[in-house]
Amino acid sequence: MGDRLKDKTAIIVGAGQTPGDTIGNGRAMAILFAREGAQVLLADRRLDSAAETQAMIQAEGGRALAVQTDISRADDCNALAQACLKQYGRIDILVNNAGIGDGDAGPVKLAEEAWDRIFTVNLKGMFLTCKYVLPVMERQGSGAIVNISSIAAVCAARMLAYKTSKAGVNALTHTIAMQYAKKGIRANAIMPGLMKTPMAIEGISEAAGISKEELIRKRDSAVPLKGGMGDAWDTAYAALFLASDEARFITSVILPVDGGQSARIG
Repeated sequence: MGDRLKDKTAIIVGAGQTPGDTIGNGRAMAILFAREGAQVLLADRRLDSAAETQAMIQAEGGRALAVQTDISRADDCNALAQACLKQYGRIDILVNNAGIGDGDAGPVKLAEEAWDRIFTVNLKGMFLTCKYVLPVMERQGSGAIVNISSIAAVCAARMLAYKTSKAGVNALTHTIAMQYAKKGIRANAIMPGLMKTPMAIEGISEAAGISKEELIRKRDSAVPLKGGMGDAWDTAYAALFLASDEARFITSVILPVDGGQSARIG
C-alpha cells in the first residue's frame, strides 16, 4: 500500500467492467487509487460488476463502496455526489471513465439512435457528473477531475460518434479547467491508445467476427513503441499522477497514453 492519495476521497465512474481475460481501465484505476490510500466510491450502471471491484479492494485492505449509477440521468449523478458526501464527507477526485462505442459507423450508415446513445454516455454523462461534483469541490476550495478520452479524438477514425464525442470530452475538460482554476480545481484528460482491455479485445473481436489472437496481433503491430498495446494499468498510473498532489501545477492537459501512436504525422 502507498500514500500518494492518502486521506483523499475519489469517485470512479465506470468502476466495473465487461467480462474478459484482462482488467479494464475503471477497475484498474479504482484498485490502484485504493492501494495509494484513497477511499473510493465505485459507480457503475452494473452494480454487480462494481461490487466485484469493491470486493477486490477490500480483500487488499482498502476502503470502497459500490453504488449503482446511470450517468445519463441527472438525478443519478446528483445522488452519486450526495452518496459520496454521506459516506466519506468530501470529494477530492472525480474520474470519468464510462464510455461506449457500440453501433458506431460512418456518417451515412450511423443510425441517429446510436449517435444519441453514444453522445449521452460519453459526453453528456461527463457533463452531468461534473455538474454535481464541481459545487462540492468549489466549497472545499480544491479538487481534481480526470476525464478518460481517447486518441480517436485526434487520430483518423471511422467511428464518427465515438470520435466526435471524445473530441467533446477534450473540449469539456479544457473549459472546466479554465473556469475553475482560480477555485483550486484542476481538470485533465487522458487519451488512451490501443489497450488490451476487455471492452477493446473481447468487444471488438466479437463485433468484427475475428479471433482475439488475430485482433491482438493487428493492434500490437499498429503501436510504435516496442511491446505493442498498453493495458489498463498504463491508464491507471497516468490517472494516479494527474489526480495526486504531484500534479498540483498541471491543469487542462490532454495526455496521450498510447505508445506514440497519436504522434504519427504524415
